[in-house]
Amino acid sequence: MTVSDPSLEDVEKAGAPALLSTASPETGSTLNRSVLIRFGIGFFGISLLWAIGLATVASVLLPQRLKDIGVDNPDAMLGTINAVTAIVSLVSNLVFGNLSDRTRSRFGRRTPWIVLGGIVGGLGLFGVGMFASPVILAFSYCISMVGLNMMLAPAVAVLSDRVPESVRGTMSTFWGVGVTIGYPLGAIVGARFLSDSGASISGFVLGGILMGVAGIAAAIVWPRERSAADLPSGGQSFGEIARSFIPPTKDCGDFYKAFFGRFTMLLSYQMINAYQLYIIQDYLGVSTADSAAVITLVSSITLVVALVGGFASGPISDLLRRRKLPVVVASLLFALGVAMLWFIPTVTGMLLFAGIAGLGYAVYSSVDQALNVDVLPNPETAGKDLGILNMSTTLGQMCGPIITSLIVTSTGSYALAFPVSIISAVVGCFSIMAIKRVR
Repeated sequence: MTVSDPSLEDVEKAGAPALLSTASPETGSTLNRSVLIRFGIGFFGISLLWAIGLATVASVLLPQRLKDIGVDNPDAMLGTINAVTAIVSLVSNLVFGNLSDRTRSRFGRRTPWIVLGGIVGGLGLFGVGMFASPVILAFSYCISMVGLNMMLAPAVAVLSDRVPESVRGTMSTFWGVGVTIGYPLGAIVGARFLSDSGASISGFVLGGILMGVAGIAAAIVWPRERSAADLPSGGQSFGEIARSFIPPTKDCGDFYKAFFGRFTMLLSYQMINAYQLYIIQDYLGVSTADSAAVITLVSSITLVVALVGGFASGPISDLLRRRKLPVVVASLLFALGVAMLWFIPTVTGMLLFAGIAGLGYAVYSSVDQALNVDVLPNPETAGKDLGILNMSTTLGQMCGPIITSLIVTSTGSYALAFPVSIISAVVGCFSIMAIKRVR
């Protein structure tokens, strides 16, 4: 027995959550528990590995590397590098998401890009520690971002392609928790390679290896993707490919509200996270030697709250059949955490920030991807459309460090960065609450 559309509308009008499909979009059948477990482990593994690898370099070793090679203004240089690589990520996420939609291989649409992207990203991260020229270093970091987005855009599309609607919140949790605990773990790992003599090359090697194996691990753990060789080509002429990059224009209001909400949250996050080492050293006045211990403690707190908040929020979102409420609450928690660091400019304030903001970001990361999939205008172009949504992440990652860099270089202090970050996180809440087709 099937439920007709009018019945679903009646349920929604009555105020009850609409029923979510339990069928796999790929096969049309219900997936058994073992298959769902494999998907969960795969999402967790790929996100954990690339996040640890990236954070090992980006959060600790890259900022220190700029000081080690004698850059005159490492704060400004870091902002420039983040801006350039964010632009690269912006383009590559959209391009590879779209190309994966149109890929017709016997290994599927997504798998070839996921595997190759991880390898390219890992090689780029490895190269960051090999060069003493800021220009070549930045170029290698750009290559790592190309590879990362080559892997991520198709990997996120797997949520839409192969995961039943009824468990997307839970699967998004595995993805989100992997990222959320991967970042603090990466900072802890990076701190271990930080000493009075600077950043150790071994840390860059380890970061590259972890990112390099991320896509391979997911492809092995996930059930094998069906061949895409016999799927309709969808047109491969230059004009058809060019038109395929056009953003959604029909029934897409909620899509762009989710885009803006994500952009403002990631902007808020990156304003603080990208400058974590410099905030500890320059704003809180912690020495280079002692900053490694502070980063380890901060990251350990973030790790604990990420495990608690991250693993709980996705299943609760599926149970309540609500996406917006957890995302809004998470954004407000992050803003509160930033306020702690603003009003208490000490190591204690940093620890409060780690606990409160870390919990908020964990909940946000666990549910946000499910919300993004739920607002897609067309499942057939999930790779491209998710690539566009992920551009909001890239824009936030680009604009956040730029704004912080401008604030620091113009005022000589990080103090003004905190209220700007708070305002950005709160503004995003209004955009998420305005979404209509998702509860």
